[in-house]
Amino acid sequence: MKKLLLVLFVLTAFAANSILCRIALKNGHADPQTFSMLRLLGGAGVLFAWHLARGKVKEIRWKIIDAVLLCAYVLFFSLAYVQLNTATGALLLFGAVQVCMIGWGVIKGEKLSGVKACGILIAVGGIVTLLLPGATAPPLFAAITMVASGMAWGAYSVRGKNIKAPAGTTAGNFILGLPVILVWSLIRQAPVQIDASGILLALLSGGLASGVAYVLWYALVATLSSATASTLQLSVPCIAAAGGGLFLGEVPDIRMLICTLVVLAGIAMVIAADRKQREKVKRNDFR
Repeated sequence: MKKLLLVLFVLTAFAANSILCRIALKNGHADPQTFSMLRLLGGAGVLFAWHLARGKVKEIRWKIIDAVLLCAYVLFFSLAYVQLNTATGALLLFGAVQVCMIGWGVIKGEKLSGVKACGILIAVGGIVTLLLPGATAPPLFAAITMVASGMAWGAYSVRGKNIKAPAGTTAGNFILGLPVILVWSLIRQAPVQIDASGILLALLSGGLASGVAYVLWYALVATLSSATASTLQLSVPCIAAAGGGLFLGEVPDIRMLICTLVVLAGIAMVIAADRKQREKVKRNDFR
């Protein structure tokens, strides 16, 4: 039950990032670079303060590759959402995550059983059915940028499977990401656009929905197969749709509710198949 609650919190936080970013950019509260910078700053500040309060600053780990991946995900995410609507962006993002994580899992020898493959197809089908009918053809550059964001997050999640200190590593990743975003902003020389609402949205996204949630995700992903971890994230657009109803006045229709059930059914199949596969491995090891 504890693990289930943590998973639900993390996935809800992922959805919150999409909602907070879209609100900030669509309504002109912030430009992409400034939003990304403040998002990383919020995550770095919360995690550094947490380590400082516990007297464990020395536990912060510095993983340059992970920091670059996190920075790429955050920046490309914001840049893409300037032109993409929420549905199209979510489909491109989590489709790319799915391909990256499952592809890497297969390369590393993870077995993709028939039931697990069927569950993945059902979950993806639910997302496509939910998002595509209302989505317009995305601008090519924005679409490529969101796919790049998804691939970066997929790679970040895969590398997280080998992390032994999730809190310290995540804190270091956020801190190291700050100068990367700063240098990018200076190179582009884009005008700074930010107001009080944009600052609040970015800090909430970084401090809570990113910083805290990513620590928990790093801890959880080590216990999941790549297929299960990636398929779980396909529920995020469904959660985001529910959040849109609560915070943006978007009333979910019957199609959204049905598609949500389809996605959850696919996720349940993947998790069940993964658990059965692990139990089989344990029995073979015992013998």
